[in-house]
Amino acid sequence: MSPEASSAPRSLAEALRARDDASLAALLRDRPDLVAPVPTDLTQLATRAGTRASVLRALEHLDRFALQTAQALAVAPDPATYDTLHGLMSGDDGDPAVTEALPATVAALRRQALIWGDDDRLHLVRTARELLAPSAQHPSPTGLGPTVREATSGMSPGRVQQIVNTAGLPSTHDPVSAVAALTALFTDRKRMDALLAGAPEAAREVLTRLMWGPPYGQVTAEPAAHLRWLLDRGLLLPTAPGTVVLPREVALHLRGGRAHRVPEPVPPAVEPSVAHDPRTVDATAAGQAYTALATVEELLKHWDQGGPAVLRAGGLSVRDLKRTAVALDAPEPLAAFWIELAYAAGLLASDGAADERYAPTPAYDTWLERPVAERWGRLAAAWLAATRTAGLIGGRDIKDRALSALGPGLDRSAAPEVRHRVLTLLADLPAGVAPAPEAVLTRLTWERPLRTPQRDGTEDLRVRLARWTLSEAELLGVTGRGALSGHGRALLGAAPEPDDTPLSSVEQHTAIAVGLLAPLLPEPLDHVLLQADLTAVAPGPLLRPLAEMLGVLADVESKGGATVYRFTPASVRRALDAGQTAADLHAFLAQHSRTPVPQPLTYLIDDVARRHGHLRVGIASAYVRCDDDSVLNEIIADKRAAALRLRRLAPTVLAAPCDPATLLEGLRSLGYAPAAESAQGDVLITRADARRTPPRTAPEPVPEGPPAPDSVLLTAAVRAIRAGDLAATTPLKAPGPQPAGGELPRTSPADTLATMQAAVMTGEAVWIGYVNADGAASQRVVAPIRVEGGFVTAYDHTADQVRTYPLHRITGVAELAED
Repeated sequence: MSPEASSAPRSLAEALRARDDASLAALLRDRPDLVAPVPTDLTQLATRAGTRASVLRALEHLDRFALQTAQALAVAPDPATYDTLHGLMSGDDGDPAVTEALPATVAALRRQALIWGDDDRLHLVRTARELLAPSAQHPSPTGLGPTVREATSGMSPGRVQQIVNTAGLPSTHDPVSAVAALTALFTDRKRMDALLAGAPEAAREVLTRLMWGPPYGQVTAEPAAHLRWLLDRGLLLPTAPGTVVLPREVALHLRGGRAHRVPEPVPPAVEPSVAHDPRTVDATAAGQAYTALATVEELLKHWDQGGPAVLRAGGLSVRDLKRTAVALDAPEPLAAFWIELAYAAGLLASDGAADERYAPTPAYDTWLERPVAERWGRLAAAWLAATRTAGLIGGRDIKDRALSALGPGLDRSAAPEVRHRVLTLLADLPAGVAPAPEAVLTRLTWERPLRTPQRDGTEDLRVRLARWTLSEAELLGVTGRGALSGHGRALLGAAPEPDDTPLSSVEQHTAIAVGLLAPLLPEPLDHVLLQADLTAVAPGPLLRPLAEMLGVLADVESKGGATVYRFTPASVRRALDAGQTAADLHAFLAQHSRTPVPQPLTYLIDDVARRHGHLRVGIASAYVRCDDDSVLNEIIADKRAAALRLRRLAPTVLAAPCDPATLLEGLRSLGYAPAAESAQGDVLITRADARRTPPRTAPEPVPEGPPAPDSVLLTAAVRAIRAGDLAATTPLKAPGPQPAGGELPRTSPADTLATMQAAVMTGEAVWIGYVNADGAASQRVVAPIRVEGGFVTAYDHTADQVRTYPLHRITGVAELAED
């Protein structure tokens, strides 16, 4: 055996053992599931890296060319040389793009421990080979079938010899050598060309149809002559009654040595589709950002008195979603998006009461007091990080249960990563340039091709997440006209800080985005235009005090570039109920109108104010009193008031068994304008109280797998793995106890104490077995410093620090070999 062969790693654990610390840290960074919990040594790390769940997670994060490379290794001999792999990827004619990209891809697969070994002995991890190798139950994307050896494993020796003879090969003494001879024939380009040159035309057509897969076909009990020609020469081999397969070696010859029909070493470019002026893009996005804020405010104002009830299974009912959509004048999917956005930002939650309902949170009131751009920044940051996916609402989960807004089952851990990636692809284009959506989806599919197909035949979840991201970014004002805006780039971290210092946090990104957006937002107005038809037109966004007061005094009739408000007796009475007087309303309108106050509006306010408070309602259970007894006579005589069950207590007093609020509403429905009064007889201002939930935090995103380890954890993990591997692999001095692999050293308490004391005097390191207070056993390499009081103080190479160990928890001790 050559020195090179003897030094080659014989297992993944040995290959990992030969790596330096930076390479091990890169492996743990690329595959964070391997570091939770930290493996005790490199053997355990290799074992964990080869488990099915970990390998499948790693394969799902490969791009198309890396996956194609792994698939090619899965159909290659094990081990395979780099040249063999290159031939499978580029074919006999070669492909310059594959030749250029393949070394980096092999290095990436080796870094992630999916392949190991030198270039002359490349091994695909066994679990990855099992997942990617073709089989009848799980066809390979390569379209290749089994090898000749696999396809003939159940065939009789006599039949194998017949095939060998018909193919023009000499007879052999055993089936193994016969299969080897047939394999050698199929992998020899010149001999195969000569064999196929004599094939019937129909037989060559059959081979052409099966060449790129699927490699299986059906034959009758009496196959046609051209099929019989193929079967007799082993170019088609039977796998089951009536089923034949094209052997892998034959298919590779027909393909010119390529494992894939179209290798894709270069990611598809995201080509520009439309170019706009960047200022137009920013202005469009800013306008949409303001609309988004107005929509969220309107939603939460609509639920200000207490929103819809929470379903028993959680979430919002279909009926309540429809009502909300009508109130927002938006389609139901769009209303669901705004609801989920407010929930993700922590502005909306359930109140937790017995009759549980949705309502704004106290954070909503704080949010309203912030500047407009900062309010947008909170919504945008929450959207970017949220794992809840509004696009799933209305669909079904894996248990065929309906997915409802604000309900369970909407978290998709891949959503934040997809949003970031889509926006990053937009940020790679010049400012103002919008790509074609399909180009973005094609690129994402290349970057993550291995995904579980949907049962109902719908698009892959990652593709749907990308589609939703493009539309939601436009709704939220992150993009404008399909192009990423300037504040959108800053939100993503793609725009530098003004002082050129590097960005390091989401808060910094959001702050920069807010600073860029603020000058683009329209300035709020302090005036409206009153019209003679009892309407007011707001030609733009209004200052908050003005908008709030106008929202009480009038009803919104239409929205758009300008908002139209309409004054009605009910809306004026609402303002009076909120504590305003007629004089206050006249002064308010005169102050904020750029046009004279119309006379019909003045009459309307005075007329409603004259009747407001003429009747007073108090607590009896409830009572009505009025100085004009004729009004009370009119109420009692009204048949519509029968449901209130009023009775006269005095000429000017009526009593009712219902509560005051019900009596107030009943009298107002009859056309009266009563005012509530306190127990002291004073007029009570019945201001509508906003309903708020107890303090709530925004929902935490659901992470996709274990969190990525930081540099501190990686350094500590590599040090611990190295130390544990040293404890597990360092040879012991002979003679002495030689524990079997993985077992703890065992010595008597007296021998343990004596060895420890000797190690203190000599300063040598020893190997100990230790059981902690939780019963967890571990092996450690320690250098004892002192032994006293039943404790050993030693430098622990595993933890890289000085520790103290109770002697009674040390199972045994063994000295290390000199080298």
